This record gives sequence, C-alpha cells and structure tokens, in this order.
Amino acid sequence: MAKKDKHVSETPATQVLRGAGVAFTEHVYDYVDHGGTAESSRQLGVPEHAVVKTLVMQNERAEPLIVLMHGDKQVSTKNLARAIGAKSVEPCKPEVAQRHSGYLVGGTSPFGTRKPMPVYVEASVLALDKILINGGRRGYLVGVTPDVLGRLLAAQPVHCAL
Repeated sequence: MAKKDKHVSETPATQVLRGAGVAFTEHVYDYVDHGGTAESSRQLGVPEHAVVKTLVMQNERAEPLIVLMHGDKQVSTKNLARAIGAKSVEPCKPEVAQRHSGYLVGGTSPFGTRKPMPVYVEASVLALDKILINGGRRGYLVGVTPDVLGRLLAAQPVHCAL
C-alpha cells in the first residue's frame, strides 16, 4: 500500500515548481527496481496512462534531450528523430543520463535538471487533466497540470508514441 503521509524532502524539481508558484500534489510509493510506471500507477491507484515517464535520450551528435511519454506507451525513436529534425535518437546509457540530469535513473524529473536540455512531450499528454511525473527521487511523483510542461520547460509537443 502506498504511504500517503510520508514527507519527502525538497528536491531540485520541487524547488523549481515552488519557485515558479506551481501548485502540485505529492505522491509517495515504494520504489521497486525496474518496476517503472506500471508499479507506481498500481501502488497509487492511478491509470498508467496519466503517469508520465521522463526519458533522457541523445541525438546522433550525442546531444542530450528529454522525452516525456505516457507510462503505458513506448517512444518510437524513428518518429521522434523525424519530428525534431535529427538523423537518429537513442536512449542514453543510465550513467550518461544521470550525468546530464543530475538525477538517479528511476528518479529523473524534467524539472531542475543539472544541465538545460530541450524537452519534447508526446502531444496526447497535454490533453490530460492532470499528470503524475517524477519529483526528483525514486518513489516520489508530483501531480501537476500538463500546461506546466510548456510554461516551465518549453516542452515541444511531438507525435512519437508506440
């Protein structure tokens, strides 16, 4: 059962959200290695489609970028590359993703990353009323309205879901 009352200390992500005056809800769950959004959505009792995963990828020049995708969908790297005008896109190795984002894999938030990176969001995510997205720590999601992605991250909508 998810722990609803457990307090999570500030993360770079929550500092960014609070600093921007964004209202958000906190959702703590028991992190399970390789459990992903299926595990967090199960524990929190929310549709996996509304849990948005933060993926650190890179283009053919090894330039990092972030892709925000529904938890129950995969990214078509071919469609993503076409949408952003890259020759190719591939996921970063975990240690590379960690170096770019400043977050442990499994706890990567698009907010408060170590280095600024372009952010792309699956367009249908923006149609949801509310999303849960990583708050900068394993086992910790924050609930926000999707418009925050555009306002704070300048997230560009793309069609790359499989």
